[in-house]
Amino acid sequence: MAQFLLVLQTVNRVLTALFLVCYSYQFFYIFVSLFWKPRTPKESVPHKFAVIISARNEEAVIGGLIDSIKNQTYPSELVTTFVVADNCTDATAEISREAGAVVYERNDLSKIGKGYAIEFLMERINEDYPRDAFDAFIVFDADNVLEKNYIEEINKTYSAGFKVVTSYRNSKNYGDNWISSGYALWFLREARYLNAARMVLGTSCAVSGTGFLFDRSTVSTGEDGKLEWKYFLLTEDIQFTTVNILSGVRIGYCGTAHFYDEQPTKFGQSWRQRLRWGRGYLQVYRYYGIKLIKGIFRRRRSESESRTNFACFDMAMSIMPAMILSLLILAVDIIGTVGTLVTFFEIGETFGHTIWLIIQPLLRANAMMFVLGVFTTITEWRNIHTSVPKKLLFMLTFPIFMMTYIPIAIASFFAKVSWTHIDHVRSVSIDEIKEGGKAGVKEPASGGGTSDNP
Repeated sequence: MAQFLLVLQTVNRVLTALFLVCYSYQFFYIFVSLFWKPRTPKESVPHKFAVIISARNEEAVIGGLIDSIKNQTYPSELVTTFVVADNCTDATAEISREAGAVVYERNDLSKIGKGYAIEFLMERINEDYPRDAFDAFIVFDADNVLEKNYIEEINKTYSAGFKVVTSYRNSKNYGDNWISSGYALWFLREARYLNAARMVLGTSCAVSGTGFLFDRSTVSTGEDGKLEWKYFLLTEDIQFTTVNILSGVRIGYCGTAHFYDEQPTKFGQSWRQRLRWGRGYLQVYRYYGIKLIKGIFRRRRSESESRTNFACFDMAMSIMPAMILSLLILAVDIIGTVGTLVTFFEIGETFGHTIWLIIQPLLRANAMMFVLGVFTTITEWRNIHTSVPKKLLFMLTFPIFMMTYIPIAIASFFAKVSWTHIDHVRSVSIDEIKEGGKAGVKEPASGGGTSDNP
């Protein structure tokens, strides 16, 4: 038994070392983000934008988003807002029309998900608008709300030559509980310590569900330039990112374009949403994993092209190995724990030593998450709109939120997963958010929900 435990210890160390090899560059990202900021282009040229919103039973929040789009500092004549009322049974379509959006109603329960809703919208735009009607598209979820200069700022990065641009994702309801704050802190960390660093280093950023822009050319096909959306996996945002990186498109990041979304507060909703994400990552890796790995080693003719190699590595690491390596390490730890307990009873090992072996890997993981939570909370302090006690408290609960990914990751390998609805009930203005998000909470509309935004 002692020899067996020694082998397990060695395997554990090898897996841990491999994990560090795969992800040590993200610690370098933290260093980059602390000392450098992406350069924001100061000049821009006017572009015509189509804002596209997929909404399913979002009558409680859709008006707030459309109002925040209408109140932009960017010229309103260059912005057209489209809403896909996707299998709605409430007043989403009517409210959107009254607010000034162009609304198309979709009723198709055989194809569920935001990807199909966007495909439907692209087909309608092909039919009803000329080819040169829009230069680019900006995607939002119905629960989002924008800072007044959002489109003005993201247009600067777009004008600098980026065909796809993502932005700074903040939360309407950071202070609700440990679940909403866990989501929010993760997205803030993604903006500050992943995408901002990628932008500084000249590699490609990653789209995260909502709040992103893409040029017409990225979805145009054929000589007639018709729009075609082809991203239908459970995590269509990760699929979209991966396909563009493989195509050599460098995705930009605009840290001065801020928007807010509503995070789940119930663990059941959170479980279903993150289970879809986990399963979606598996889908993306199944279809694109080999291509990403080949992209890491493909010979490039220039320095700019060689950045695609690293972008392929970065994306490959982001969508799969962390889950696999973490679960393998956990499995080895569990087997080792059982073996240690047997040894404890056989040769009288100290009980304290046994307990230490059990909790050591969890403590390491929690320590790493704690550091990420602390760094993000401190550096994004002014952008976290809740009370000081809650900022400090939820900094401590962040590792707990992240540890709940362990059973979710395991379940994602076996569970049957489909799109589910997340209730959105918080309609707030930017001013109300900055006052702490205490105003504007509404009761859920009957059948309320959305296309489960990532």
